[in-house]
Amino acid sequence: MKQKLSSTTQRMAVILLTILLSYSCIFKNKSSKVVTIESAPASSVQFTYTDVTGIGVDSVYNRRDNSDVLKVGNKYYVYYSRMNKPRVAGYWATIWYATSEDEGHNWKEQGMALGLGAKGSFDSHSVFTPNILEYNKKYYLYYTAVKPTPGTTDNSFENNSTNDFTAIGLAVADSPDGPFVRVENNPVLTISKDSADFDSYRVDDASLLVRDNKIWLYYKGRSIIHGEKGWRFTQMGVAFADKPEGPFIKHPSPILEKSHEVLIWNQDGGVASLASFDKSINLAPDGINFAPIHNKLVNIPSAPGLYRPSLSDEGRDTPIPGWGISLTTKKGPHFHRFEMIEE
Repeated sequence: MKQKLSSTTQRMAVILLTILLSYSCIFKNKSSKVVTIESAPASSVQFTYTDVTGIGVDSVYNRRDNSDVLKVGNKYYVYYSRMNKPRVAGYWATIWYATSEDEGHNWKEQGMALGLGAKGSFDSHSVFTPNILEYNKKYYLYYTAVKPTPGTTDNSFENNSTNDFTAIGLAVADSPDGPFVRVENNPVLTISKDSADFDSYRVDDASLLVRDNKIWLYYKGRSIIHGEKGWRFTQMGVAFADKPEGPFIKHPSPILEKSHEVLIWNQDGGVASLASFDKSINLAPDGINFAPIHNKLVNIPSAPGLYRPSLSDEGRDTPIPGWGISLTTKKGPHFHRFEMIEE
């Protein structure tokens, strides 16, 4: 009897062990699935790139920091910083423009859109990082500018972190081809006088919307308290005006962190923005209070400008089609075309 019980016990032990092993495999599979889900990309937004002609790789010029893309008639317009090689940064640039008739695949450079300002003015050393707005049948070219470093005997520019301040200027024309004439109240946006503010050293990279019957000027700012590493702490701000020439009144605080390059567009009745440093797309129903809607983006465009029908006075409520022009630094700074697709 004792031996029979032992045999039965052994059989039960084998059955229990088999059951436990089966559950172990099930739990292991479930755990594996959870890990796979958690490690999957958090966003379904994808970016693809193609080469362009006309403003692509160039042996003589570097082109960078382009505007959003405006369509007038059957032509697409883009404005950008251009400098002679070997200069790379836009602090030694003038503003040029190109046109395309095939949705940005092939471009023809048309010429200089805006040169340097008069000697001693805020924009007498470089004009760069332009953006464009069509409003009431006029074309408003916003741009960043610097003057020579104060105190230099040769009127050179040091690009230092103490007194090489930037400002945002404005020129206006009756045609997207110009001529662009500077407005009288330039610059239209300047740095904060409070060193603790996020934009007490640099204001740059204007991006425009018309919302609630006002001009909204989004921009990036850097604080003087961050010194040479200030670019790492770039934040986005916004200022408002009743007309394109201003005067602009700044929102009292920054509205989006880690947004070194400003890219905005209309979406779902609000404003969307790409924050380049944390690789996210954020949405603000009111245009100010942003929250992320896509995270962990990969292969994002550098210094991008979108084709935005909302830049045109007649297409302000048209949704974006998802393409634009952005910077690539391979073989020297130049442009390529990107598409932004939400799958």
